[in-house]
Amino acid sequence: MQIIVRGARLATEGGGTAPGTYDVECEGGRIARVLPADDQKEPPATGRVIEAHGALLTPPFVEPHIHLDTALTAGEPRWNASGTLWEGIACWSERKRTLTREDVVSRATEVLRWQAAQGVLHVRTHCDTTDPELTALDALLEVRDRVRDVLDLQVTAFPQEGVHSFPGGAELLAEAVARGVDAVGAIPHYEDTREDGVASLHTVFALAERHGLRIDAHCDETDDEQSRFVEVLAALALRSGLRDRVTASHTTAMGSYNGSYAHRLQGLLVRSGIGLVCNPFANLNLQGRFDDHPKRRGLTRVKELLGAGCPVAFGHDDVMDPWNPLGTGNPLQTVLAGVYAAQLTGPEEIDTAFSMVTDRAARVLGLGEGYGLVAGRPANFLLLPADSPFDAVRRQVAPRYVVSRGRVLAETPYAPARLYWPGEDPEPVDFVRRRDADSAHWRRLPF
Repeated sequence: MQIIVRGARLATEGGGTAPGTYDVECEGGRIARVLPADDQKEPPATGRVIEAHGALLTPPFVEPHIHLDTALTAGEPRWNASGTLWEGIACWSERKRTLTREDVVSRATEVLRWQAAQGVLHVRTHCDTTDPELTALDALLEVRDRVRDVLDLQVTAFPQEGVHSFPGGAELLAEAVARGVDAVGAIPHYEDTREDGVASLHTVFALAERHGLRIDAHCDETDDEQSRFVEVLAALALRSGLRDRVTASHTTAMGSYNGSYAHRLQGLLVRSGIGLVCNPFANLNLQGRFDDHPKRRGLTRVKELLGAGCPVAFGHDDVMDPWNPLGTGNPLQTVLAGVYAAQLTGPEEIDTAFSMVTDRAARVLGLGEGYGLVAGRPANFLLLPADSPFDAVRRQVAPRYVVSRGRVLAETPYAPARLYWPGEDPEPVDFVRRRDADSAHWRRLPF
């Protein structure tokens, strides 16, 4: 089916909105043309025309960090009473003994459906490999194949309880790689000793180089200012040549480093070319639990890393599991939390934060020419009932349309609240400020 979106504002790479409005024509599941809007153009003989009326057209949301194997297990077999990373791991260790293929497939697919309805069409999930049966891994590889016509799912082999500190951890990781994962991970700060942590990263790099895989390591997810494995990860990325094929997730200890060390580290991160993922919900929830007062925010140095030019993305991380009892997988909620937690509250910074779940996250995942509003690329995009990324973040709008592979995958009717204010006729409330009733910019949005 041919799809034409008429009269849309276009989100620009890195944040912001292109001037004017555009028509985007799709054929055969790909974007055929992106042209200045033409109200006189005849509609196609077959296919579907979506009238945007100035709404924001953006490439799809990208989820760079989630755990689909643990999703929807909060409270099973018990709740994480302390709220710490460590008790969360203990709770999951108990729950994973009862895993079945059907259990994992059902929960993971449910969350992917939630994400797709909210415009997420590219997902990187981490999957625990410290299970001798690798039940969850096999299930997620099956899910990856099932959903490939709807969205792209990358599966990362993640040794939740360690590579060298878990009995047989290295062998299980190698077996997971042999079964066909997309990336390989590590958790060096959880290993028994610093030496074990460093060794785990060498093990992971050897596997990645041997099998042509990407690397995404949970790195320094702790308040301990002496946890400094990200420097090892970056140095190995630089020296191996893997560079932008490597991602450091969390790096929350960086928020506690002294200024002198952080400055030196930032230079290494820039030279290495690695990507970084901050997970605001999990980081805010899990970190600072051992602090008295003041309690630390628990985030990496997002603003400074962005300023240095590092590729930084926002991830949701957990959806109703031992580390976060809440969540629906909504990327705009992730952005809103990140904006406040990382103090990215300037207008341009908010636009940038939006790009941290779109094109910046796509760069971290290495999506390349498989992503973007460019002729010849897959027809994957969202139409948001907003006039800018800033507006979308502020009003937390749901996508009016989600288009995947050139077909409408999800629709959310635009239905603002209807207010019955005393003494006035009923009217919709869409949370758009009207400074001047005659100003076209503050018109009632016809989405």
